[in-house]
Amino acid sequence: MKSWPAIFEKIRRTLMRRSGSAEEAEDLVQEAWLRLAGYEREVMPVRDPEQFLLRTAVNLAIDLQRMQTSHGEQVAVQEVVLVDAAPSPEAVVLGRERLDRACRCLGGMTERTRDIFLAHRLDGQTYQEIADQQGLSVSAVEKHIARAALGLTRGMKDW
Repeated sequence: MKSWPAIFEKIRRTLMRRSGSAEEAEDLVQEAWLRLAGYEREVMPVRDPEQFLLRTAVNLAIDLQRMQTSHGEQVAVQEVVLVDAAPSPEAVVLGRERLDRACRCLGGMTERTRDIFLAHRLDGQTYQEIADQQGLSVSAVEKHIARAALGLTRGMKDW
């Protein structure tokens, strides 16, 4: 009879051709070995342990493939890579600085220009709606929004 390491390697190679996964092949060889040991301990000695291991390992591989096909592949928690979608601390700091700068730019505008700009950009109001609320012409609303946009553009220039 061959040595156990040589038998295990032969079975591993056979399983690798079937699945392509070294880890999966190793797990199946170990499971087959445990079944051989249990069978010999509880039932009776096996006449051809190499053939028993090979047939058991191949059957286990078939069962695993059927299970993965019908239920989807199960993934060990250690193999799962979790992606953290949260921004990095640097991005958070830069975002806060950018927001602070934008707030200072808005704070430097006249109240009416700021209100008109925010009504259009944040609230989604049309120029006509703003003009009606403020008692202005559409042209005046356009000028306030242009003034606000220019002020923000200049204030945020280096950002």
